[in-house]
Amino acid sequence: MRRTARMLTGTALAVATAGLVAAPAVGADAGGLEVYPSSVVPGEQVTVNTTVCGDGGTAAGDASAVGAGSFTLAPSTHEQDAIGQFEVPESAQPGTYEIVATCAEGGRRVTGDLMVTLTSVRQQVHPRGSVKTGVGGALGPDPVQTAAGVAALAVAAAGGTWLLHRRARGDGI
Repeated sequence: MRRTARMLTGTALAVATAGLVAAPAVGADAGGLEVYPSSVVPGEQVTVNTTVCGDGGTAAGDASAVGAGSFTLAPSTHEQDAIGQFEVPESAQPGTYEIVATCAEGGRRVTGDLMVTLTSVRQQVHPRGSVKTGVGGALGPDPVQTAAGVAALAVAAAGGTWLLHRRARGDGI
């Protein structure tokens, strides 16, 4: 039992150490390519930026996955970002597309996701009307069913009152 516990503890410690050593490699590319807005409808303009190319760096962008072709990311004055823009074509189908940028110096490649939808977040569709859940409520569209429900409640109330009145007089039930 002790031997198994030591072996499991050693294995867990080795996995945790390997995870800590590998974490900086994953975190270094975490900046990636920022896509704004990340969700668009066909015909809208998209801006992408990255800090991966360094201060004053440029990059070649590729949005051919969504049908927009190539574009250029140029240096900006905002925190060493390289910024570029492209327009999503009207023929783009809904889905998630990978946008790629390759730094001119060093050839480093970064990616970001763009989601194409049929309705934008700004034009959300709100539901209208009632939910079809069965017979309906008290103010339902069928007056016959409403009258039958009211009559059933009236009969039940009258019968309950009559039974309580008989019991109170002591006639027995």
